[in-house]
Amino acid sequence: MEDAGKTIAGMVLCLGAGLLAGGAWWSLSAPRPSAAGGAHRILYYRDPMHPAYKSDKPGIAPDCGMQLEPVYSDEEGAAAGPSDGPAAPPGTVRIGADKQQLIGVRVEEVRKSGREENVRILGRVAADEARLFQVNAGADGLIREVSGATTGSRVKKEEVLASYYTNDSVTFRNQQNYLNALNVAGDAAFSDFARDTLKLAGLSDAQVQEMARTRKLTSTYKLTSPVAGTILARNVSAGQRFDKGFEFYRIADLSSVWVVADVFENDARLLRNVSGVTVRYLGRSFPARMSSVPPEFDRNTRALKVRLEVANEGYELRPDMFVDVDFKVNERSAIMVPVGAVINTGLRQAVFVDRGHGFFEPRRVETGAWLGDSVIVTDGLTPGERIVVSGNFLIDSESRLQLAAASAAPAGASDPVCGMKVDPSKPARHQAAYNGTTYNFCSESCKTRFSANPAMFARKKGEDGGR
Repeated sequence: MEDAGKTIAGMVLCLGAGLLAGGAWWSLSAPRPSAAGGAHRILYYRDPMHPAYKSDKPGIAPDCGMQLEPVYSDEEGAAAGPSDGPAAPPGTVRIGADKQQLIGVRVEEVRKSGREENVRILGRVAADEARLFQVNAGADGLIREVSGATTGSRVKKEEVLASYYTNDSVTFRNQQNYLNALNVAGDAAFSDFARDTLKLAGLSDAQVQEMARTRKLTSTYKLTSPVAGTILARNVSAGQRFDKGFEFYRIADLSSVWVVADVFENDARLLRNVSGVTVRYLGRSFPARMSSVPPEFDRNTRALKVRLEVANEGYELRPDMFVDVDFKVNERSAIMVPVGAVINTGLRQAVFVDRGHGFFEPRRVETGAWLGDSVIVTDGLTPGERIVVSGNFLIDSESRLQLAAASAAPAGASDPVCGMKVDPSKPARHQAAYNGTTYNFCSESCKTRFSANPAMFARKKGEDGGR
């Protein structure tokens, strides 16, 4: 009886151990619940040594002979690539959520909308050519007296600026012709012609009227201002001899001036959508109007010189002053992105498009005018896409490193069995020859599989793995 009891006790202990082992096996093999309450869903299987190798079935890794490990849907980095669109182009990088937060990556949706923006450009004040006058000598002579008006002085119309003496015979003959014309009654045409020849010689209207009143010739001519304005240049002094055609004064009417603004070629399209222009100088604002004359192109600065017309009743604006020009631009139906979203290398401009699951694709774009803190994208983006607007310089560095590594990889060095890249320049390598071509392998197992049926792999991979 005692032996029977020991036998029963042993059977109970064995049964308990079996139940414990079975429970442990069940706990390890049963599906694990996910955070959402459901079981893990296996997306694919990957090589633990080479994560780039993926398979939709469990098995053995072809390179190292290790068991393929499953990748579940709720694991970070489980996505195999971008969530939408075709295969990612070269330079696409994946940045995990933690690293995105660390480097300050911020993404915004691309939208097409209208916007009103003020674009400020430097301008320069210039005299209106239609209001610019020259006082020249009509004959050879000698300066007798000069007034106190100098460069920068404001003068009135018909104000006497200087007087000069001349003994030019043609001038005296023109005076005599004018007096004769006045004595001939009814010959108004000849009188007008004679008066114009005197004015051409340098006589002012006041002097011509004085001759008509006194009927006397004169040898002293007076230089008067033809307009109320500002003296821009003064080239005369007492006792100075001069030749016919010499410029005594240059006078401008500055009640209305030009402002010339340099608009670079990239911003020239803004001129089609300008709704208003304002010139600003030392806190004062002057409404301006764009001239109907097309802008001139400066080959030295590569800029278009836009001419603006500005009323200057207070004469605050003087030639050669620098002013700020504000163009009010109404841009409609345009894709505008923050300036910081565009990476400008000098040769190209690019943004990084969010492809989902942490993948960022470099995209070349064409940009237009810059409106404040935004830039117009004319080509390369469509509304609804999401782009990186902050932290893209670090992403660009990662992308460049990836492109550099890819370009450094030896051409044609891929395993014909598993497709992995191999480096045939390394001393230790696995090779096999078939039909006069040497193939490189990432592991001895791939080489063994190739040797078992070389025709199949050579036909499938072509000559990609050989050299």
